[in-house]
Amino acid sequence: MFTISFTAFRSTIHVFSFFLILIFSGVLSDSVNSVPVVNDSLTYLWPLPTEFTSGNETLSVDPRLSLAGAGNGGNSTIVRAAFDRYKRIIFKHTNRFSSFSLLRGIKPVYDITTLRIVVNSEIEELQLGVDESYTLYVAKNDGQSITGDVTIEANTVYGALRGLETFSQLCTFDYSSKSVLVYQAPWYIQDKPRFSYRGLLLDTSRHYLPVDVIKQIIDSMSYAKLNVLHWHVIDEQSFPIEIPSYPNLWRGSYTKWERYTVEDAIEIVNYAKLRGINIMAEVDVPGHAESWGKGYPDLWPSSSCREPLDVSKNYTFDVISGMLTDMREIFPFELFHLGGDEVNTDCWNTTPHVKEWLQDKNLTTKEAYQYFVLRAQQIALSKNWTPVNWEETFNTFAENLHPRTVVHNWLGPGVCPKAVAKGFRCIFSNQGVWYLDHLDVPWHEFYTAEPLEGIDDSSQQKLVLGGEVCMWAETADTSNVQQTIWPRAAAAAERLWSSKEAISSGNINETALPRLHYFRCLLNRRGVQAAPLTNKLARTPPIGPGSCYIHTKWKGGNDSLILFENVNGLIINGSGTIDGRGQPWWDASCARHPQFKVY
Repeated sequence: MFTISFTAFRSTIHVFSFFLILIFSGVLSDSVNSVPVVNDSLTYLWPLPTEFTSGNETLSVDPRLSLAGAGNGGNSTIVRAAFDRYKRIIFKHTNRFSSFSLLRGIKPVYDITTLRIVVNSEIEELQLGVDESYTLYVAKNDGQSITGDVTIEANTVYGALRGLETFSQLCTFDYSSKSVLVYQAPWYIQDKPRFSYRGLLLDTSRHYLPVDVIKQIIDSMSYAKLNVLHWHVIDEQSFPIEIPSYPNLWRGSYTKWERYTVEDAIEIVNYAKLRGINIMAEVDVPGHAESWGKGYPDLWPSSSCREPLDVSKNYTFDVISGMLTDMREIFPFELFHLGGDEVNTDCWNTTPHVKEWLQDKNLTTKEAYQYFVLRAQQIALSKNWTPVNWEETFNTFAENLHPRTVVHNWLGPGVCPKAVAKGFRCIFSNQGVWYLDHLDVPWHEFYTAEPLEGIDDSSQQKLVLGGEVCMWAETADTSNVQQTIWPRAAAAAERLWSSKEAISSGNINETALPRLHYFRCLLNRRGVQAAPLTNKLARTPPIGPGSCYIHTKWKGGNDSLILFENVNGLIINGSGTIDGRGQPWWDASCARHPQFKVY
């Protein structure tokens, strides 16, 4: 090792790169393991269906594929819109038939020409527990069998949507023939989700996300069969959403350009519904609410005590009631999140009028916290919402929570077992394994996290609605949010959809990892900026040239090649970034770290 100055760094980098190439060109074949693109023993569907069989035929799909709707809901606008949407995905690279065929006067013959969708129910209401099961049959149309072509049968339109996603993953564009093919046909798939709640939290308070970006995220959720977007729209940093009853609330937005109108929110809800995704909004009270006072300072206990909200004033609860009344017109989902986490009540005791109120009510600050949460719950219940609260409320006063409360775990393991033992329903989001902003949590920890861990009683297991991965946005915005979500969120998505038995046997590095690599590439093909899967830190770029489908690992299990190390421990790695945080090594900020060790 030796030390060079930053001024010398630029002039020596090309020479160093040359020697680096020489060094590694001699050992590359011994240092890099290439993993085959496809393992014939695996089924490259994500999430893995409940039951399926396949064959050994290859079928061609007509780019003029037609839809035949049947049943009470087969001609639903939701079904037809989804068919058109998936048809654009499946036939992205092909037109009706090739220009060469046109010149030669040849009209190709295809094995699959019709997609038949049978939906038994005409009801399109999207709520928790809606039937998402489906069967999918893919076979050659021989002109004789009524089961030829493709048939999706479902009880609801939302089951049909899940079947369409699976069918789209069976379709592969063949660049040699310039046609779409289905391999290993005939396929027979019976599928249903393991959990009814399969969520992604999206935080638009820490960083504003434009409506189009939220829509892109909703699209990507549908590819992994997630079905709830938990919209953490408001927090202490900003209040970006319009509340007509209290129009000054969105003065708490970062700027006047970083806001959501009522119409924006309705558009997001409707867009999500067409993809079988519910929107669960969150109004986090009484903490995480400093931004409210930018428009209505009376909600602050004082100028030096800006959160929690003022528990002593009826006005505070009038504002909450008005907000929820307005939001009920936007969000039809039966669950509504009321937060209740990380509430520091110290300044209630040091604010004279609040302290006087506490004394008059003979309440401690802890009891006042309970009073606030329970009163907010009653407001939500009066709007025909089921309240969801972060686990601190359960941990602090479980015996007084409304029995309809859904407890949302996040602090660690062991909460859902305690909640369901007391008769509450629970959502699993253990931050140690399902927080996407924790960039050091690898894919396999997302994949192996088990929502039912510690719950053996079958009746109590049914009280676990499912789980949710959380995209907190302190360090994520439009530039990197998708890379942070995907592909690790997909690992949790399979845990929530597929049967535990089907995905828990064998070595997941052999049974799941190649399939998840493939799904990441599928997301990329569909325009989703899913990051490499096995980098040491999530959302970091590739370490060098290579295929999406053939992933490499350096010997010793290291997923990035460390080239330089600052004397104070700052890493510059082979991806060209400082410590994987996305800062280019050539940025002027490197001048603040002038000395490097060279390996």
